[in-house]
Amino acid sequence: MRIVIAGITGFVGGHTAEALLAEGPHELHGLSRTGQWPPGLSHLADRVRLHATDYSPQSLKGLIGAIRPESVWHFAGYANPSRSKLEPEVVRAANVGVTRDLFEAIVASGCRPRVLFTSTGLVYGSVEGSELVCSETTPFHPRTPYAESKIEAEQVCVEIAAEGLEVIRVRSFNQIGPRQSADYAAASFARQIARIESGQQPPVLRTGDLCSQRDLTDIRDLVRAYISLMDRGAPGEAYNAGSGSTRSIRELLQGMVAHSTVGIAVEENSDPLHRADTSVSRADIRKLQAATQWSPQIAFSQTLLDILNGWRAAVRGG
Repeated sequence: MRIVIAGITGFVGGHTAEALLAEGPHELHGLSRTGQWPPGLSHLADRVRLHATDYSPQSLKGLIGAIRPESVWHFAGYANPSRSKLEPEVVRAANVGVTRDLFEAIVASGCRPRVLFTSTGLVYGSVEGSELVCSETTPFHPRTPYAESKIEAEQVCVEIAAEGLEVIRVRSFNQIGPRQSADYAAASFARQIARIESGQQPPVLRTGDLCSQRDLTDIRDLVRAYISLMDRGAPGEAYNAGSGSTRSIRELLQGMVAHSTVGIAVEENSDPLHRADTSVSRADIRKLQAATQWSPQIAFSQTLLDILNGWRAAVRGG
């Protein structure tokens, strides 16, 4: 199958490319702003054709028209909810504008690929101090420009699906795994532990609030859900993807520290402004499971160890 992955050099795109290549003899094309593989994905260079693009309408129309994909996986865009508050127009352009331009390029090409669009569980908002179980019909209560942009991009998906393009929306809850940016808690903890183990940092791990709860799923499990939805999901529909359970950030940290080879003290600094954004929410994944029979397979402890081992190698320069 001829496949385009928009945002292939990112966290989700890279893991999706690996999974698709392991699945079968696909012809993979990746879209990236730089047109260069980051160090952690250099092993894909011989098996994926990487295309540089600024995601402008002209660039996208040229690439989609030339490749004529049979499926498109749309992971490109702005992915940092906290930072989005500082630049709402940037996040809207990256998540809404690029989505619209990509879909228009597909329509203009005359081909009709199946399309996966990744949204976020953050569209539902959150409840402080009590658990919100989110089904696909839970009302939207976005709390960041990032979540607002995903809601607007989903509307673009709905509009284009009404015109006949087979678009499947996935609302992913918190995803963790190897190669994730240290902007996120699990990777930040792992990087600090790796630096402490190598003597590059004193044996004190600094963190923010550890009380919040998250629905955490290994990205490699989520990619399996995406692949299953591309095979069996209903066009035009939205599906929640997550573990269906919650863990505290404190539990995540304790699990990560348990894998450390040295003693580590934890210094917690809670930020009242940030705590206003913390939430207790989890995904109701019954619709996803009914369509695909998917369930998470990777043990939480294994996920944490894999994240930590990735940062150990990065800190060593390996």
